[in-house]
Amino acid sequence: MTDSRRNRPYEQQLAAARKFIEDNDRFLVVAHVNPDGDAASSTSAIGWMLERLGKRFVLVNEGTMPKKFGFLWGFERMLALDELPSEELYTCIISVDCADEARIGKVKERFAEGAKLLNIDHHPTNDYFGDVQLIREDAAATVEILYDLAEEMTLPVEGELATAIYCGLLTDTGGFRYSNTTPKVMRIAAELLAGGVEGHRLAELVLEKITYSHITVLKQALSTLSFNEDRQISWITVSQDDIRMSGATSEDMDGLILYPRNIEGVEVGLLFKQTDEQTVKVSFRSNGKADVAAIAQRFGGGGHVRASGCTLKGGLQEVVERVVKEVGQSLR
Repeated sequence: MTDSRRNRPYEQQLAAARKFIEDNDRFLVVAHVNPDGDAASSTSAIGWMLERLGKRFVLVNEGTMPKKFGFLWGFERMLALDELPSEELYTCIISVDCADEARIGKVKERFAEGAKLLNIDHHPTNDYFGDVQLIREDAAATVEILYDLAEEMTLPVEGELATAIYCGLLTDTGGFRYSNTTPKVMRIAAELLAGGVEGHRLAELVLEKITYSHITVLKQALSTLSFNEDRQISWITVSQDDIRMSGATSEDMDGLILYPRNIEGVEVGLLFKQTDEQTVKVSFRSNGKADVAAIAQRFGGGGHVRASGCTLKGGLQEVVERVVKEVGQSLR
């Protein structure tokens, strides 16, 4: 990554993204592995825009999109990797909400040699991969950037596109509670509500409704709640056995990390999720004192100053000890 890419004016980035889309006809759209609300909403939003522009496209993710986002436009067209036509390769890629190329996952295996890629993202840790970058690190969510891109392409932000953008803002700001809830975010949200988006219904669907398996895995996870000596770090673990016993999916584990993070006096909350005997996914949440994006980067991950993640090799307890020690050093 060159400084010229990182320092390119946002207006020029928008123009370059518009040209990339206008100059090509068929696209593969991919969001990051283990998609969240912004990833799902961004996939929907860019798909809607491509449809309106008369472009051909395929929406894909390494895994499956969480069912709770089934109301989004194009949800039924969001394929898992194993649903892509066999052996077909793609020459024009749009990645949304991927902080680095590794976050695309195994979908990258379906890129043709020399494929051109438009990288649309809002993570400060983005390494500016791809041929064209549309990145705003101070955006609350990738959908906020897609709102700007729709305006750049003179597309009306209405109906299903408006719903997708509102949903992405809602989820990545924690229901408009996190520090990334800027005046611009609230202006966009107000505009979308005035245009007919049912914000209360979306909040109920994506923030309030929970499954039985979520409650079951939550009970198990809370029994592991732990603290370091000064109680500035708190964490919970979810083992493979916990996942099997509860029948929980990745979607069911959304929000578990808020329990350790929200405890009074805690500066960093951690969630350790075991995916196999020697692989653990770690989620970090900070209350402001620690830059957890920097910590996650030291383990090969990334994200935001207050919310980040990484995947580590090792046994569950071994990974817990390594990460807690690193976080503790960052809080000194």
